[in-house]
Amino acid sequence: MSLFIGIDSGTQSVKAVVLDLATRKVVAEARAPHTLIAGLPVGHMEQHPHDWTAALDEVLKEVAGMIDGARVRGIGVSGQQHGFVPLDEKGAVIRPAKLWCDTSTTAECTIITRKLGGPKAAIRKTGNLILPGFTAPKILWLKRHEPANYRRLRHVLLPHDYLNFWLTGNYFMEFGDASGSALMDVRKRVWSRDALNAIDKNLADWLPALSASHEAAGVLKPALARKYGFGDDVVVSAGGGDNMMGAIGTGNVAPGVVTASFGTSGTIYAYSAKPVVDPHGEIAAFCSSTGGWLPLLCTMNVTTVTEQVRALFGQDHAALEAGVASTPPGAGGLVLLPYLAGERTPNVPNGSGVLLGLNQQTFSRGYLARAAMEGVTLGMNYGLRRLAELGVKAKEIRVTGGGAKSPVWRQLMADIFGVPVVAMVEDEGAALGGALQAAWCVARVDGNATAKLTEFTEGTVALNEATRCLPNRANVARYRSLQALQDQLSLALRDVFPAQRKLAG
Repeated sequence: MSLFIGIDSGTQSVKAVVLDLATRKVVAEARAPHTLIAGLPVGHMEQHPHDWTAALDEVLKEVAGMIDGARVRGIGVSGQQHGFVPLDEKGAVIRPAKLWCDTSTTAECTIITRKLGGPKAAIRKTGNLILPGFTAPKILWLKRHEPANYRRLRHVLLPHDYLNFWLTGNYFMEFGDASGSALMDVRKRVWSRDALNAIDKNLADWLPALSASHEAAGVLKPALARKYGFGDDVVVSAGGGDNMMGAIGTGNVAPGVVTASFGTSGTIYAYSAKPVVDPHGEIAAFCSSTGGWLPLLCTMNVTTVTEQVRALFGQDHAALEAGVASTPPGAGGLVLLPYLAGERTPNVPNGSGVLLGLNQQTFSRGYLARAAMEGVTLGMNYGLRRLAELGVKAKEIRVTGGGAKSPVWRQLMADIFGVPVVAMVEDEGAALGGALQAAWCVARVDGNATAKLTEFTEGTVALNEATRCLPNRANVARYRSLQALQDQLSLALRDVFPAQRKLAG
């Protein structure tokens, strides 16, 4: 029976899992780190795409040594969304990629929005507001700030597309990840001519044609196939953004399932059979990498915040957990507005972190740790409530990412979200999603034109019932009050943040 490799290239590392379709089990895993470029100005977040490919090469070599390479039939790649990989006419990288967490493009967002006719017109023409995290303003940033590099631009790819290009030599882009570029009309799944022209009338020539998510990006290059000991028929599936592939890896491929990812950033999303467009623009109207749509909220500050608190006090994860567990829910009224890198939902790109409620009791490790964990979760709940207003209501939330590994944090999630929370048996949801999408794609390539993705997710994706947490009614009420306080604080300070950012240099 065939093996399928799933790749997840995130902000901190590249991960690989190998799925044995006969047993529906992951039989090999590997991980290789990469880093952000240090020393950039505040708001600028970049990485070298060559670091991604080096890490990808490392994990593929590692898992290849654990399996029978001749059995590998497909590879599916998940990548961090929204990044901008600029290539010249020969496919060479022009400059480092600006990432999803880069907030240096607020001026470009304003320019594009104005050219589209304002925020409401932007939503009408693309389905989304033009936000700093998205790809579109990054392209205009290059045009305005690095004209010499921009003159060389001939191909625009997203991070996972670049890895597909490295694997196959093909320029390819599918609906799911492309919908996070702010260059698409997500309702119709076509490039928005108005959005492209707001940046450059030639941009349409520099983007790949849009493809369906069940299609193949190509076949693994013969030289790479030989290097890893694979056959010459290894299909590279369309792949997708990390949230789109995380949806597949958590079985979020039909209405009724809600997934939350607690990693560097935080996302909550659900499958929809039709577009879900937020007239306020707070919920991203994305396409899925399954043929449907994926309404999604994103917060930019999750484990980065808890990790900085942990590092501040020199704690390991167990000590941080113990400190949170020994501190009462609500942290004695200590509220953290966790905008350490600005924020996307709500859209506060110039925001900064704020602690409210410091006193002799709360100015301590445990209270600060609990406030950090609660603050980022309340931030995600802001968007979850907006999803509910749009008709996407959670009855249960499947959680993945670093935060999902913490029993204390899972209970805190259940209390703040007000619904049961459960983790997955295989926590590398995006990588598993890549493997499952590859299996689906290969079935189609092999002639099964009616193959459904659910044929592969069912029996493979499993909940870890031992991790299930139910809401505590008293805590739900307490967090509802704390949520109102955090929302009020956020609104009150939004006019103050730009001035504070300017003072910070």
